[in-house]
Amino acid sequence: MSSTHEKFRALLPALALTGSLAACTQVAPERLQKPVGLQSRATLTPATQSHGSLEKLPPPKGRIAVAVYGFRDLTGQYKPAPDSSYSTAMTQGGTALLTKALLDSRWFIPLEREGLQNLLTERRIARSQGEGEAAGKEEAALPALHKAAIIIEGGIIAYESNVRTGGAGIRYFGIGASDQYRVDQITVSLRAVDVRTGQVMATLNTTKSVYSMKIAADVYRYVRFKRLLDAEAGLSRNEPAQLCLQDAVEAGVVHLVALGIQRNLWSLQSEADRASPLLQEAWVEQGLLPAKDDDVAAPKRRRFWSRLFTPA
Repeated sequence: MSSTHEKFRALLPALALTGSLAACTQVAPERLQKPVGLQSRATLTPATQSHGSLEKLPPPKGRIAVAVYGFRDLTGQYKPAPDSSYSTAMTQGGTALLTKALLDSRWFIPLEREGLQNLLTERRIARSQGEGEAAGKEEAALPALHKAAIIIEGGIIAYESNVRTGGAGIRYFGIGASDQYRVDQITVSLRAVDVRTGQVMATLNTTKSVYSMKIAADVYRYVRFKRLLDAEAGLSRNEPAQLCLQDAVEAGVVHLVALGIQRNLWSLQSEADRASPLLQEAWVEQGLLPAKDDDVAAPKRRRFWSRLFTPA
């Protein structure tokens, strides 16, 4: 019994030292500092390439009230392992991206439909607060909801991985460098539906590529007898799928506006704007106008180079 007591007394200094170290690690949160070089502030999402075209659309004769009930991911794709087996490859917030694109185009007036139940609940609360007042005054204070002339339907219909892959590398006497790239592909679909008749007025698909690249360099060689040097460095860059989806959606809205103008579904403020280079380019891409000589020569040059570098 005495030996056990002596062993316990011998451990007391070690236990006291452990307690003091634990007390030292309990630092107040306000005294903690962020890691150097990792501080960044929140910024607005950068504009895509198609956003400039969206803002350059000629003004309409009148803005159109549209409803978007949902713009969902219809691909069923998941992120490849080892990222996650339960995380989707595409964002589930496509409705927000489409609503913003419609609003930025200045051609449409998006109406809230995805959160319609929340909107109706708030309107009921507003009406319940005026129970002691006259019904006529309360109805005048809360106007009726606007109705939509067009419903914008669609979704993300395809996400193809490894559409194109490639790379190159070289190594000489244990010193090497390499680069790799991969291309994925996103396809979205948009269609405008007439509320009165249910007729599909216009429909189109837009496609955007998602690029990923990786560059690496390494050294593996003996610098002296029994002295082996092993070092490596590299970087990778993956284009955000959310920005690619936003680019595809905004391009789809631009082409939807151009297609509706060509089919006289909606009107320009000035008919002289039909000569706009943006609309002309969109109609050529949609096959509604014949291509110019330069546009015809470019595919021929591409076919020539593809034949030149294609193995027999």
